[in-house]
Amino acid sequence: MNGIDQAVLESDGGNPAGFFSRERTIAGPNFNRWTVPTAALAIHLCIGMAYGFSVFWLPMTNILANTDPAMCGDIGFLQALTTTSCNWTVPQVTHIFETFIAMLGISAALWGGWLEHAGPRKAGCIAALCWGGGLIVGGIGVMVHQLWLVYLGCGILGGIGQGLGYITPVSTLIKWFPDRRGMATGFAIMGYGGGAMVGAPLAVLLMGHFSGSGGTGVAMTLIVLGAIYMVVMASGAIGFRVPPNGWKPEGWTPPEEDHGSGMITRRHVHLDRAWKTKQFWLIWGVLFLNVTAGIAVISMASPMLQDVFGGALVGIQDTAAGLTDAQKAAVVAAAAGLVGLISLFNSLGRLFWASLSDKIGRKNTYHTFFALGIVVYCLLPTWGHLGMAGMFVISICIILSMYGGGFATVPAYLADIFGTQMVGAIHGRLLTAWSAAGIVGPLVIAALREAQLNAGLEPSQVYDRTLYIMAGLLALGLICNLLVRPVKEEHHMSDAELQHERSLQHDDTISGNAESAARGKFGMGGVLAWLGVGIPFLIGLYIALAKAAALF
Repeated sequence: MNGIDQAVLESDGGNPAGFFSRERTIAGPNFNRWTVPTAALAIHLCIGMAYGFSVFWLPMTNILANTDPAMCGDIGFLQALTTTSCNWTVPQVTHIFETFIAMLGISAALWGGWLEHAGPRKAGCIAALCWGGGLIVGGIGVMVHQLWLVYLGCGILGGIGQGLGYITPVSTLIKWFPDRRGMATGFAIMGYGGGAMVGAPLAVLLMGHFSGSGGTGVAMTLIVLGAIYMVVMASGAIGFRVPPNGWKPEGWTPPEEDHGSGMITRRHVHLDRAWKTKQFWLIWGVLFLNVTAGIAVISMASPMLQDVFGGALVGIQDTAAGLTDAQKAAVVAAAAGLVGLISLFNSLGRLFWASLSDKIGRKNTYHTFFALGIVVYCLLPTWGHLGMAGMFVISICIILSMYGGGFATVPAYLADIFGTQMVGAIHGRLLTAWSAAGIVGPLVIAALREAQLNAGLEPSQVYDRTLYIMAGLLALGLICNLLVRPVKEEHHMSDAELQHERSLQHDDTISGNAESAARGKFGMGGVLAWLGVGIPFLIGLYIALAKAAALF
């Protein structure tokens, strides 16, 4: 047997393994590991459209023409789920985002262990069906104006696709790049941060095309995007390969110790034990607090920029007489440029910080996030009062780079602490912190803002107080990170337990090929794979930079 087909026989009887089985993805001698990140990027660039879903909110509230305002003014959420005669409101449709972020964490936690045994090809293809198919179902829901169907498709099915798609590449990449764990996961999760840069402009283009004959074009846009994403994600999933047990890069020797810190283990902790350790919950708190603080800036950045600086964004210093409609439009356009910068730094920060963590260590990277974040959050009100819009924007970009960097660094952090054998499943459990922050964060921030406005504070002071509170949350995150220590010996899997776990993945049958596997050259196939994911990303990057130019 040769190449990829070296492990196509089941270990328990010689029957051919199915196309989607993990055994069929074992890398052969001609494979090159640098094509694996492209498969991960293909998936993450698609599911990363989650960050760009806001382009649908306003169009979704104007689908029905000639509705009766008197009849629809007081329509509640439950009525909105089934009405065919009243337009939906922005709050009613924005809950879709919260739904699929909640389902992301739940599905990743529930099926992370199964994913480790099933392998990335099967899991990635199911993710493609759920995310792409969910968007198609959501598009049908928009077409027949049934909000419950949009929630079922985009929210629940799409959220399951989000969760499976998000964690599918993690374990595989970490095993392919033991020498560059942070960089490897940074590449994949950079795609999630950049998905909106690619998907949002495409969605706007499609809505413009499909609205040409009347309507908003939302339904057909969701259906077309779903079909595109299904094909691209499935292509990435089929392209995955996994290394044989015991494989390591040519010429690389695992370090004997982690420079005296003991923060990188060479043992493995089972999922069933890992989530019960204090280390897991401390890192859970680290991610939750970092995400909650980041969401504050994401949700407030554009209106905060407009409220604090107003006409100064477009060079108008004297606003006592008010702004004209044209000037107001220019201010809104300038603030919109900040959204492009947020997407850019959220994406590139993931690769930058995760790669840096390979040099300075995961714990030190999070120390940097929290310490630097506290300083920058506390400086934002000062920049506003001094009228320093440039420093304000730079500070927000730094914050968002660390927000994205936190997502990209945490899988490598978990691999350091708990080992690589079940890191994908452990990461899936940890993503419940993201779901919690995605729900709790906006609610807390909105409540704080409302309470301060009711107390009679000026809008600029409202932002000041909220930012100082977010700095306090980062201080709690710093404490959690300081308390992370190596897991105790009692939590590690014994040799027999590790062998049993590997047998469930059929790794025990292929370890003999570890020395010869994946020694191929980076050929034309690798170039084409990188072009396939790189060109759309660069187009999205260009659009984001063009929008950001309005700020300058």
